Amino acid sequence: MKFNFLTSKKHQTTNHEGAMAWKIGPAAELYAAVVTASLSDNFYESGQQRLERIRELIVQNDPVFVAKLAVYARTHMHLRSVPLVLVVELAKVHAGDDLVSRTVARVVQRADEITELLAYYSLSNGRTGTKMLGRLSKQLQKGLAVAFNRFDEYQFAKYNRATEVKLRDALFLVHPRSKDDTQRVLFDRIAADTLAIPYTWETELSELGQQAFADAEAKATAVRVKWEELIDSGRLGYMALLRNLRNILQAEVSASHMQQVCATLSDARAVQQAKQLPFRFLAAYRELLQLKSGYTAMVLEALEQAVQVSVQNMRGFDETVRVVVACDVSGSMQRPISARSKVLNYDIGLMLGMLLQHRCRNVVTGMFGNSWKVINLPQRQVLANVLEFHRREGEVGYSTNGYLVIRDLINRRVQADKVMLFTDCQLWDNTGYQQSLSGEWKKYKAVAPNARLYLFDLAGYGSSPINLVRDDVFLIAGWSDKVFDVLEAIENGGTALEAIEAVEL
Repeated sequence: MKFNFLTSKKHQTTNHEGAMAWKIGPAAELYAAVVTASLSDNFYESGQQRLERIRELIVQNDPVFVAKLAVYARTHMHLRSVPLVLVVELAKVHAGDDLVSRTVARVVQRADEITELLAYYSLSNGRTGTKMLGRLSKQLQKGLAVAFNRFDEYQFAKYNRATEVKLRDALFLVHPRSKDDTQRVLFDRIAADTLAIPYTWETELSELGQQAFADAEAKATAVRVKWEELIDSGRLGYMALLRNLRNILQAEVSASHMQQVCATLSDARAVQQAKQLPFRFLAAYRELLQLKSGYTAMVLEALEQAVQVSVQNMRGFDETVRVVVACDVSGSMQRPISARSKVLNYDIGLMLGMLLQHRCRNVVTGMFGNSWKVINLPQRQVLANVLEFHRREGEVGYSTNGYLVIRDLINRRVQADKVMLFTDCQLWDNTGYQQSLSGEWKKYKAVAPNARLYLFDLAGYGSSPINLVRDDVFLIAGWSDKVFDVLEAIENGGTALEAIEAVEL
C-alpha cells in the first residue's frame, strides 16, 4: 500500500517494542486492523483492544469508506466476523440514508450471519436477557430483511442452531416480507421451528452415532459405508472435506472413494469456488502427517496441488524478476491467530511466503530473528516447505532484526527487484545499536536503485517500521491469497485503498 501524502515527522511514532515507526493514516490503519483481525488475543494486543481500536478508527474514517471496506473484507478477503463488526459499529455513528442497510445486504453471505450480526449487536450495545435485541437500528433491520429473502430452506435449516440468538428470534425482530407463497411458507416454518432437517454430513454422522451396534467391527463398517455415501452424494462441501480428511482416512474408505476425495481437493475450479484461506490447507496437511494409512501420501500431494492453484494466475513474476522473500520467525509471531486455532501468525507468514516462492523463478528465500539466514527449498512444494521452515526456526533465534535482510543484500551486492518481508511489523534491533530497516533500505538503494520493498503486515498493529512516504516502499495487510491481488494492483499503479474505493455498494 503506497501513501504519498504523509509527512515524516508528523507521522513518527514507536512500535510495541519501542523502536521508531511511522503511522500509516486512519484509512490504512483501519484496513490493516480489519484484514488481519481474528478478534482474539495476539502477542501485543488483546482481542478487546483490537476491537476498541477498530471502533475508534471507524469514527475517524468516512462512512462510505467503512462500508466499502466491510464489503471488501467479506467478498474479497473472505473474512466473516469482522465485516459484521464494521456494519454494526457503522450503524452507531451514521444515519440519514440507506448506506448501512445496503452494506448489510452485501456483507451477509450465509444464513447464520443474520444471527451472528444480531448477537454482536447485542454484545456491542451491552444488552442481555429478554431485551438483548431491543431498539434495533432501522437500517440494520432493513438490510437483514433483504438478506432473509436470499436463502432457501436448506440454507436456513443448515444453520438453524440453538445459539443465543436463534433464527426465529431474528425473524420476529426483522419482520422480512416474503417475496412469494413459497417463501411465506418458509418463514412460517422458521417461526414454528419446523424446518426440515437438512441432509448434511453433520446430521448424517450424528444419526449414525445414536445407533447401537453388535460390536466394534460392525460400527467401523457402518462408519466406512456412511463416509462413502457422503463422498458419493456430492454434498460434502470443500471445507467439510478439508476438516474431515483424518476421519475419512481412519474410516478406511475404498480406493475409488479416496481417488474421488483427492480429485475434488485438487480440482482448480473447486479450489477457486471454495475460497479457503491458505492456512486451512496447512492445518489439514499437518493433521495427516502422523497417520499410517496407505493413502496418506496421495492426499498430501492433493493438498499441495490445491494450495498451488490459488496463486497460479498471479502475474508480475516472470523469469527475469529478482525477488527476495524473508519470513519473520520472532517470538511475537509465535501466537495463535485465534483461541481455538493451532495456526500461528508465524504460519501465515511462512504460508504466504512459500506461495510467493512457488510462483517466482528467480527467488531467494530465508527467515530472520536474531540473524538472517537464506534457506533454499524446492519450488514445486509449498506445504512441505512451510514445515521445513518450522523445523529450522531455532537456527536464527527469536528477535526481530529485519534490517539484517537488507544488510546481507548490501554486503553481497545483490540487486533484487522486489524485497518482501512477511512480518507483524514490530521490528527492532536487539543488539542495542538502534540499527533499523529504514536506515539499511536507504543504503541499499545505492546498490539497487530500482528495488521495491514490500511489507506484508500479518498483525495490523497500526504502524510501519519504515516511512511509507517513499515511492519504493509498500505495506500490504491480510492473510488471504488475495493479498497477491493487492500486490498486482500495486504493480499496475494502484493501491489497496483504491481497490476498496472501487467497491460498488
